[in-house]
Amino acid sequence: MTTTCDLAVPPGLKGLVVADTAVGDVRGSEGFYHYREHSALDLVERCSLEDVWHLLLTGALPTPDEARAFAEELAPLRVLDDATLDLVDREASTGTPAAPLAQLRTVLSHLATGSPPTYAAPPTVVRAEALRLAAATPTILAALHRRGAGLPAVDPDPTLSAAADWLWMITGERPAPEVERAINRYLVATVDHGFNNSTFAARVVASSGADVGSALCAALGAFSGPLHGGAPDRALEALDQIGSIDRAPGWVRERVAAGDRIMGFGHAVYTTHDPRAEMLKAEAQRLGGPLVELAVAVEQVVEDTLAELKPGRELYANVEYYAGVVMERCGIPRSMFTPTFAVSRVVGWTAHILEQAATTKIYRPAARYVGPPVVR
Repeated sequence: MTTTCDLAVPPGLKGLVVADTAVGDVRGSEGFYHYREHSALDLVERCSLEDVWHLLLTGALPTPDEARAFAEELAPLRVLDDATLDLVDREASTGTPAAPLAQLRTVLSHLATGSPPTYAAPPTVVRAEALRLAAATPTILAALHRRGAGLPAVDPDPTLSAAADWLWMITGERPAPEVERAINRYLVATVDHGFNNSTFAARVVASSGADVGSALCAALGAFSGPLHGGAPDRALEALDQIGSIDRAPGWVRERVAAGDRIMGFGHAVYTTHDPRAEMLKAEAQRLGGPLVELAVAVEQVVEDTLAELKPGRELYANVEYYAGVVMERCGIPRSMFTPTFAVSRVVGWTAHILEQAATTKIYRPAARYVGPPVVR
């Protein structure tokens, strides 16, 4: 008799379908992904982050009137109360400025104190909680960064787009139009990406009927791992180490010989070019500069060298490679690269949490015991 534990599953559950979703999907062999029924890259071309947020929340892109109403709904939710700002100050003074996601988890836990479990809660209550915590996230992250640097926090500006407001709260300066455009495109492109590790973590916790804050904190914990959301700054560090194009071939060969992973290349789902990387490469080239020229040249050397040393494996630049380049050119500090990723992904996480909360089936997989024989 075959039991559940006898069923073969791929390591890491790779490719295993565990749920239905209407949020979006990734078609790795096609180099394509979408949000709802819309191509994600089509949305990148014509939508703001708020438009896409509305799409994932309601199932439809907003009309002009709906967009204004949604912006008005979000504006007060971005403002932090005094108790939360005090907690931000305490977290920022801990001397760990390189851990903004851990600090964000602490602050979100505070904000979620007393929040109702999603189980049996009215959908309007769960939606309001998801919107409240997601809207506060960029304000918290920006305040943590500035207070950690000994600077005053900058209040959100309701007249700015989400992308411009993020830059404003980090730098204290109004961004140039081309910089706002580049960051908006990055944010839209990274809102959601299938059942990735952090999204799955959020849904697992939400499936227990826990509150929205608990599910978001689980997602953040997964996202902070070096194999998930933390690669944009490390991909840029690789460019720093290479320094000039003539050093690239030797650098790649040394890393491959050492068995090291080359950050910014290869993807768990895409077997062809990552469409997000292609879009961000074009955006980086619009911004221009020596760093962009080096990144483009190194990309080709890395791909050619990997093709030679790892025949049969198609390893191309992924979203993190050009994300770091674009954020660097836009003046975002490296310590805020992964938090910028979180600013967009929190929108996708909450969409998945809301979808999961509408069901009552808890995730309860099985494991295969491989330890010493059991003595009975």
